[in-house]
Amino acid sequence: MEKTSAKQKPGATDKKYVQFQIFFFTATIVINFILSRAAGRLGLPLYLDNVGTLLAAVLGGYLPGIVVGYLNNIINMGGNPGNAYYVVLSTLIAACGAYFGRKGYFKKFGKALLTVPVFAFIGGVLGSVLTFLLYGYGMGEGISAPFARALLESGKLNVFWAQMISDVAIDLVDKLITVILAFFLIKLIPDHLKPGLWLTGWRQAPLSEAALNDARHNITRSFSLRGKIIGIISVIMFCVAVVTTIISYILYQSFAMKQYTYSCRSAAKLAAMLIDPEKTDEYLSMDPSDPAYLAVEEKLEGVRNGNPDIEYIYVYRFTPEGPRVLFDLDTPEVKGVDPGNVIELEEYLTPYKEDFLAGKEIEPLLDDTIYGRLLTVFEPVYDHNGNCVCYAAADIRVEDIKISTLNYMTKVFSLFVGFYIFVLALCIWLVDYHLIYPIAAMTRSARKFAYDSEEAREISVYRLQHLDIATGDEIENLYESLSKTIAETVGYLEDVQAKGEEIAHMQNGLIYVLADMVESRDKNTGDHVRKTAAYVRLIMEKMREKGLYSDMLTDEYMEDVANSAPLHDVGKIMVSDVILNKPDRLTDEEYELMKQHTTAGSKIISSAMALVSNTGYLQEAKNLATYHHERWDGKGYPSGLAGEAIPLSARIMAVADVFDALVSRRSYKEPFSFEKSMEIIEEGAGTQFDPQIARLFVEAADAVREVTAAHEAALEKS
Repeated sequence: MEKTSAKQKPGATDKKYVQFQIFFFTATIVINFILSRAAGRLGLPLYLDNVGTLLAAVLGGYLPGIVVGYLNNIINMGGNPGNAYYVVLSTLIAACGAYFGRKGYFKKFGKALLTVPVFAFIGGVLGSVLTFLLYGYGMGEGISAPFARALLESGKLNVFWAQMISDVAIDLVDKLITVILAFFLIKLIPDHLKPGLWLTGWRQAPLSEAALNDARHNITRSFSLRGKIIGIISVIMFCVAVVTTIISYILYQSFAMKQYTYSCRSAAKLAAMLIDPEKTDEYLSMDPSDPAYLAVEEKLEGVRNGNPDIEYIYVYRFTPEGPRVLFDLDTPEVKGVDPGNVIELEEYLTPYKEDFLAGKEIEPLLDDTIYGRLLTVFEPVYDHNGNCVCYAAADIRVEDIKISTLNYMTKVFSLFVGFYIFVLALCIWLVDYHLIYPIAAMTRSARKFAYDSEEAREISVYRLQHLDIATGDEIENLYESLSKTIAETVGYLEDVQAKGEEIAHMQNGLIYVLADMVESRDKNTGDHVRKTAAYVRLIMEKMREKGLYSDMLTDEYMEDVANSAPLHDVGKIMVSDVILNKPDRLTDEEYELMKQHTTAGSKIISSAMALVSNTGYLQEAKNLATYHHERWDGKGYPSGLAGEAIPLSARIMAVADVFDALVSRRSYKEPFSFEKSMEIIEEGAGTQFDPQIARLFVEAADAVREVTAAHEAALEKS
């Protein structure tokens, strides 16, 4: 019997288990914190912030590892809020660590090292791509920045690949040290403590490892329940992600445009405030190197520097010939136009030419220009008479808005994926312990339920009733109903079996009563039906021992033949008492009438078979009654069958019937000796009898003698 340990009951044991879990997983978070801070203090180009995460995942499972990884990034937000966006990497590392731990990779040092490339890919490749999407590659102050600059200065790589290679190289070393530290920390933990570190939530008697494996890889006709639940959660989360992303994108785009428009308008207004409207004519004729001109230009430059989003700042007076430049600040890519020059009116401004000439307010413009797609705000500058003398303008590249939106969406995506992995792990853990494992336990117990013996049924009922499922929901109700139903079914089955055995005994008793009624008419037969039935059973047992007709000699067949053997002479009830009890040898006419007991028996049993749906043993009774006087050589009656055309049961009965007639006293003859009777049976092998059955009977002489003696003794007592 497969045994399972008892379900944990609420109390001191559970409390200690929870305290032990909390202590261990708190320790893993502390390990992450200490090692990452130590690497920073020592100036090591390493992160070392996943050692504790790996410990929690390998020893505790998916959920603890992911929780530790998640909390690790949340805690690190204190030093750098941007760390929160890398939570997706920590959760992926935790998930892979739990998988490798379950597969036994951290039991041997060599196998543990095989996990390094996987972790390096997550931290290095995916981390580098994530950094690029979040911030771009600015060669700032990150751990990999010095190495990236060195690669870039070699002139063989662009910024992207220089940063990617440096990130991967450093992360490969970091994850190698992380795996080594995690491996040896795992080895330091005593083996007897490790099972208690795996986070469980049993709502039943814990399953064995084999049962757990069956539950996780249960073969179903379509998708497993576990797969369906994971699929449903994933679809829901995906739909939420799509809707959230679209809404976030629309809202952020709107917000970003408002913010950039506000920044652009603010810069344009500040620039307008710096322009003296009474000196616009002077600005047009000033030399760019004039201190007064440079002073204004420096202030305009200060406005641009105060807002990094602003790309261009300039001041134009719009004339019928085109815009005349008052100020046009240089940029690294574009040199500004000197004051006084008239420039061509760009196409996107043409629709607003009359408004500019009239000095009207201009709404912010978003269009394609010769300098790219720009958001432009024109702020009019008025003299003391209220006339517009020029426009101060500020431009922001729309590409910057796109990059800002991409960075924002990357942050949303990263946070969402990390949260999705956490939610998925939590849901799978809860589903496993509250749904999948209880159902799997009931399924496994039901499949292994045995009905073939009383002991097997007791063991099966015990196994089911000691699953101790206590989910407190419909699963528990189902378990209790199943346990009650099966226990009652077993009780009913035992009652039915007892009734069946009683009916079988009654049936066999009725057969013997019927046989005795027939036998009582024949004063010559004595205890013939009982002895022939015993000989028949003995012959079949010896045949099975020798492997003869093994495909036919099943338990059911042997019981049918042995139980129906007393009916082999039932047809004698149709024979006249005068012939049946004649003390002298029968005449030919009388012998012909006597031979008809075989066909008469066949008709009697056929009539009985017509009254029942399951003919079972009656078919063999018919074979015995009809063919037990057939001969192996074909000279018997009533059909003259020969060899194996004669039913096996009738061939067996032929030997038993003749032998009992030989050793029994008859009114017309004295009994033959046991030895003489055996000689006659042996002589008839191959002519009167099936040679294999006859020889087997002779070989079993000792057993035959015991049967004969037992029945004679029983007959004398009665």
